[in-house]
Amino acid sequence: MNPKRNIIIAVDGYSSTGKSTLAKHIAREIGYVYVDTGAMYRAVTYFAMIKGFIDEKHFDKESLIANLSEVNLSFKFNKGLGYAEIFLNGENAESFIRTMKVSNRVSQVAAVPEVRQKLVEQQQKMALKNGIVMDGRDIGTVVFPEAELKLFMTASTEERARRRFKEMRDNGVEIDYQSVLENVMLRDHLDTTRSDSPLVKAADAIEIDNSQLNVDETFALAMGYVKEKLLKT
Repeated sequence: MNPKRNIIIAVDGYSSTGKSTLAKHIAREIGYVYVDTGAMYRAVTYFAMIKGFIDEKHFDKESLIANLSEVNLSFKFNKGLGYAEIFLNGENAESFIRTMKVSNRVSQVAAVPEVRQKLVEQQQKMALKNGIVMDGRDIGTVVFPEAELKLFMTASTEERARRRFKEMRDNGVEIDYQSVLENVMLRDHLDTTRSDSPLVKAADAIEIDNSQLNVDETFALAMGYVKEKLLKT
């Protein structure tokens, strides 16, 4: 594959459908830059938690908005892991943003228009010079509506909860399946009903339901669409 120009590949979809894993593999395979937008929203959520702007009982949106200028996000490539990790104000935040506490609040933070505006601007700048693979909820509809290839990932609610449950238990997190299932359902509701940039499949996106597919099978299917698009570029 020798495309005449770099393209933008948008990978959107529901939580726990393997968007990040797929986007990382695609980027590595074709030598593109990978950007995990979900990590960016998680990092802002973690910042809000540290500052006391959000917890299980309240969410002080105005204080978060007033302090967004203090949020400095960056990605640094980790050779050992083979992908970039997110840094919040100069500190590696990867291990902190993947907790259930952050998962339970990220959709609330992501629904704040000012937060989305700040992060969308950063995301758009990342694609000015590089071929890019970006995953999230609104990449193909809001961030890069002009993206040459849009993939939309979906899977059954139960399967997504099972995957998330296994991932957390494998990482030593003591959690029960029902709590994870409820979190997945809540995030789906918040993501699809928020007023600003709700999760929705772009009209020109290719839907991939990987309820019955493993990681390798999902990657093989997606790469077929990627290669087809690059050959036409």
